[in-house]
Amino acid sequence: MSQVRVVTDSTADIPAALREALNIELVPLKVHFGTETFKDSVDMGPEQFFEKLVSFSSLPTTSQPSPVEFTETYKRLADEYGGPIISIHLSSRMSGTYQSALLAQSMLEGEADLHVIDSKTASYGIGMMAVAAAEAAQQGKSKEEILEMIEAIRRDEKMYFLVDTLEYLQKGGRIGRAAALLGSLLNIKPILSISEEGEVYSIDKVRGHKKAMARIIELLKADFGDKPIHVTVAHANHMANAEELSSLILQSFNVASIGYASIGPVIGTHSGPGAVAAFVRPA
Repeated sequence: MSQVRVVTDSTADIPAALREALNIELVPLKVHFGTETFKDSVDMGPEQFFEKLVSFSSLPTTSQPSPVEFTETYKRLADEYGGPIISIHLSSRMSGTYQSALLAQSMLEGEADLHVIDSKTASYGIGMMAVAAAEAAQQGKSKEEILEMIEAIRRDEKMYFLVDTLEYLQKGGRIGRAAALLGSLLNIKPILSISEEGEVYSIDKVRGHKKAMARIIELLKADFGDKPIHVTVAHANHMANAEELSSLILQSFNVASIGYASIGPVIGTHSGPGAVAAFVRPA
């Protein structure tokens, strides 16, 4: 039986070395600075993106891969490997990426053993599923076993996202200008999460960075208590924030594993620089 191949998109924010080691196939979204277009995680990495973002007068725009890009990827994998393909993507409530992948699937009916998944999350929330799926594939697990495991991770994982500045939420139209100005003056730090339906929502607003970090620990305590957990801390070009949060998590929880990821261009367009996120699932 041929090994399952895992496909994801660039919003999964999986570190390149890990992605390559696990043979995870990447289909990139795009980020547009005016007339300039870059493929997320291919033409432009996080460091270059955030450098350009802070000097750009407006907000860059983003776009999903076309069904043709997915079709080409799936067809190549089917021809080269002949085994099942599991394709895991950014929440359909945030992007048309999942719909593009579904269209590609319909175009290849009968030509590939293909399963497309709406992760109903973003960034390393997708990454956690894709990495676990690829590890299981390397261990020789079947498509059915891997799909069951992905569903369990999707059900059980939690994420909390701390935004450092309100500027990019305001530029992206998620909050009004007056709210952004007042929030900045009062040093308000929104803590965001993602609903079961796959939509971003504000779970709390806290004054000050330290209190916001402490609030994330409280939220995770309510979710996991003393159970062993796998953790990935992602950051938007601000490793110090990631190290601060990971240190608090290590002090407060039964941590089975912990790692870091960088928030890439597409997710970073909406979070802005300095954001930090905890992605956690039971061990």
